[in-house]
Amino acid sequence: MSDDRPIIGITMGDPVGIGPEIILLSLCNPSIYNTCRPLVIGDFQILDAVKKCVRSKLHIKSVKDPDEALYKFGSIDLLNLSEIVPDKVLWGNPTAETARAMVRYITFASDLAIKGRIAAMVTCPINKVAMQLADCQYNGHTELLAERTKTENFAMMLAGNRLRVVLVTIHVPLKTVSSLLSEQKILLTIKLAWNTLHERFGIKKPRIAVAGLNPHAGEDGMFGNEEKTIITPAILNARNQGFDVVGALPPDTVFYQAANGHYDAVVSMYHDQGLIPFKLIHFNDGVNITLGLPIIRTSVDHGTAYDIAGTGTADPGSLIAAITMAAQQAVYLKKQ
Repeated sequence: MSDDRPIIGITMGDPVGIGPEIILLSLCNPSIYNTCRPLVIGDFQILDAVKKCVRSKLHIKSVKDPDEALYKFGSIDLLNLSEIVPDKVLWGNPTAETARAMVRYITFASDLAIKGRIAAMVTCPINKVAMQLADCQYNGHTELLAERTKTENFAMMLAGNRLRVVLVTIHVPLKTVSSLLSEQKILLTIKLAWNTLHERFGIKKPRIAVAGLNPHAGEDGMFGNEEKTIITPAILNARNQGFDVVGALPPDTVFYQAANGHYDAVVSMYHDQGLIPFKLIHFNDGVNITLGLPIIRTSVDHGTAYDIAGTGTADPGSLIAAITMAAQQAVYLKKQ
């Protein structure tokens, strides 16, 4: 019998972070299996050890290929890519071995997605310092996946059911943000946001707001000129190309307006400008999406939480939302 549920590859993230336990906590939810066929990519021994701390009775079934999996509630299908001995690692303390495994889960899943063997990939949290232990010179998932998929233009979106924000700059010092902004970069981010909302969220005519960089969006140059010289020209360029975009709007009001349905997304100039209001609303159910990739990639909107790893107290809400969103996008794309 054919199964129309999309196969969603779920990478375990850092083996000594909370990734393993939020996977077990998420996949004890039968609604996940109603929307997709989850395939975990990680380590059998680590997941098996975590079963005790989360009191899970789920059976873990190791498979060698996505086609071998049963995808039935009550049993986790796992592509086992590492052999980490739980007694030889400590929660919250990454090693070169756990770091290499963490990176391998990502690259393996991305290759499956590129080949069409899975419909989307969902990533559990990784640690940027741990990536260095694996000699992986990337700042995180986004840059690694862009390189893997040969994607030049990409951006980060944080999405929830009330608010979506897209970042022009991501992990950079605040003092360098202004120098990194350009009309071309902002225009590109607007286009990536619009295309994603239209092609993967099914919004026919997305309406995008663009936040200013300075207080009160510069107050006509009183608090800065970036709005006049960079941001507004990018907005006008986007409008001339047919995109429904407004701004530059004062950052202290635009997120409230978007959260109340006035806009489908807000383009933010820097990391904390967008993430502080977003996490205020979607701290437990936010989803991180990489825009511009030829594959669907969603992720949890939180870190490895080393301080609580292995305690069984992690909240799986963000992972459940990320899996659900990846499945919805995969189904929508297939219908097009």
